[in-house]
Amino acid sequence: MSKLEFYARPLVAFDPSNKQHRRHYYEFLRSRTWGRCPVRFICPNQTGADLVKMMQTQLVDWYVIQEFKKEINDKPKRTTKGRS
Repeated sequence: MSKLEFYARPLVAFDPSNKQHRRHYYEFLRSRTWGRCPVRFICPNQTGADLVKMMQTQLVDWYVIQEFKKEINDKPKRTTKGRS
């Protein structure tokens, strides 16, 4: 193992439900650098080259689900009637 690998920040899968991950993202937005972030984020369920855009997409999805979770759960299920 090289020294660079040994001293590198650990890779972490970005989880929008993790408050600490959201705080690191906020710090990035404020400072415009990942230099002070103790981890390196990856988005394993996303494809593309722009990490920040992938994180934004996950955050928007998470916040919308949080806001409308009750409505989604209370929505009546559609039933299909059998044809004879």
